[in-house]
Amino acid sequence: MDRGEHRTAKPSAPHYEVVLQTGLRVPMRDGVELATDVYRPLGYVGKLPAILIRTKYGKSPYRLPKPSNPVAMTFAAQGHAVVVQELRGLFDSGGHFALLEHDAKDGYDTLSWIASRPWSTGRVGTYGCSALGITQVLLAQLCHPAHRCAIVEGAGGSMSGDRHRLGDLRLCGSRLGGALELSMWVPHFHQSHGKDRSRPQPKTEEEYNRAFAKLPVVDILKSIGAPPTDWEDWVSRDPEDPWFDRFGFLSEDSKIDLPVLFVNSWYDVGAADALHTRRVFSTRGRRPVSREHQHIILSPATHCGTSTLKAPTVVGERELGDARLDCRQIYLDWYDCWLKDEAHLIEGMPRIQYYVMGRNEWRAASDWPPAGVELQRWFLRSGGNANTCFGDGTLKVDPPIDDESPDTFVYDPGNPVPSLGAEGGNAAGTTLGPRDHQEVELRQDVLCFTSELLQQGMEVTGFVKAVLFVSSSARDTDFVAKILDVHPDGKAVDVVDGILRVRYREGYNKRLLMEAGHIYQIDIDLDATSNWFPPGHRLRLEVTSSSFPRFDRNLNTGGNNWDETEWVVAQNTVHHCQEFPSYVLLPIAGK
Repeated sequence: MDRGEHRTAKPSAPHYEVVLQTGLRVPMRDGVELATDVYRPLGYVGKLPAILIRTKYGKSPYRLPKPSNPVAMTFAAQGHAVVVQELRGLFDSGGHFALLEHDAKDGYDTLSWIASRPWSTGRVGTYGCSALGITQVLLAQLCHPAHRCAIVEGAGGSMSGDRHRLGDLRLCGSRLGGALELSMWVPHFHQSHGKDRSRPQPKTEEEYNRAFAKLPVVDILKSIGAPPTDWEDWVSRDPEDPWFDRFGFLSEDSKIDLPVLFVNSWYDVGAADALHTRRVFSTRGRRPVSREHQHIILSPATHCGTSTLKAPTVVGERELGDARLDCRQIYLDWYDCWLKDEAHLIEGMPRIQYYVMGRNEWRAASDWPPAGVELQRWFLRSGGNANTCFGDGTLKVDPPIDDESPDTFVYDPGNPVPSLGAEGGNAAGTTLGPRDHQEVELRQDVLCFTSELLQQGMEVTGFVKAVLFVSSSARDTDFVAKILDVHPDGKAVDVVDGILRVRYREGYNKRLLMEAGHIYQIDIDLDATSNWFPPGHRLRLEVTSSSFPRFDRNLNTGGNNWDETEWVVAQNTVHHCQEFPSYVLLPIAGK
């Protein structure tokens, strides 16, 4: 891989001591003042470029003398001013909190304030992960002249629009394939989205699990004593509701005017989101520099974990070699390039750096999918008994040539398939990493289609999709598809997955219910990955209708789902015959 020195380089020593200025109040255009800290290098000669961090989690984690999040100190010690600001309506900032609604404009006004400081060069970069990354994507579209670069980590869910047909996955940060990401967003709304400045203590795993199971979904936050939030609005609206327009999510016609380094990971929520965001930033760039310099790092970490990977690298229950990167130096080089005119620091930096899990090596590419990737159809086959991992379901490159019997299972929302690992969550609302699914695969409502032993191994690198022909006794239901790596001892480790709420099979702007027994084609985006399946392993596709509590349960009624307390048990069927050849579309990398 190019720039391999960033894997092993010893971090450069701090150049300066750091002085912290607190108690600053930055005025917004409507008069609201936001609480702000500024870190500056002591003894620096001349004006300073700045790095802006806007956070909903408070300034204290960055503060001296012993910050739990040392990035502000790190950047300032290398010759940058670092501005850390609490979002409107949170902690010491004025105004009223409204999730994402003020983030872009408040960020724009803060950039103007930084550029006007006597110590400022007028050049500002931005930084942050997760919610702090989404705020950067929103801000980038306003094209402030002082905004010169960004590092956006873990910011899946910052796009909007009818992306089911564009190949993207997540909508408005809380939906995947039209299903609500329950285990991720309940803790987030409870702990940090209160409108009355409340900061409730996190519930225990057991308490959150009880809350996930409550119906109706719209009342979950109330059931755990949460302060007023936007939860009710977020969950009660269809993905294409104009209500979401207020947030300024990225769209296919957005304008961008700055270079960005995206950082995401295979076991986070939204590796494909990051790749699609990078694509939009590149195609919609106003100048050559903002079109050409959209870079991305894709690691094997969980949420916001790329910069803290250790050796040996263990993610969930999966050992993945040594995936460490010297992110600290990469980030400093990025800022010095765009804020200090030191372009040589990123010469040769690949547009795309990605980790091939299983091979356990870093690769570089200029586009995604990388050159040499070939799309292959692997067809679902069985004698009609693919239920459980001991059924007769197979996965073959040969399509069915006759009328194979379909596979049917009973989906009962009262007894959903449990989510594990990377697709699960914890009390912090983040992912846990891959897990062994053997026990889950003993359920009759889990169809398993397994390849023969791979004689030479196989690398899957790119976007993965399942194309299924399905029918149901219900008016609406979900289908979940998941790719797993089956080890010689039977261990089945999840690699990538996705879901589709069937009512959205032709786009998020439509509600199309099902007719009992009618067969429909559905496309399920399974995110993106880079994974080597070694010789002697098998590739498996699981198909079911729930992954709870990662996603809310489809109650199968065809109703709103979010305001219902009763459900219908559905008989769901996957067809795979000559007329209806269900398959998974795999991006196979050359040898």
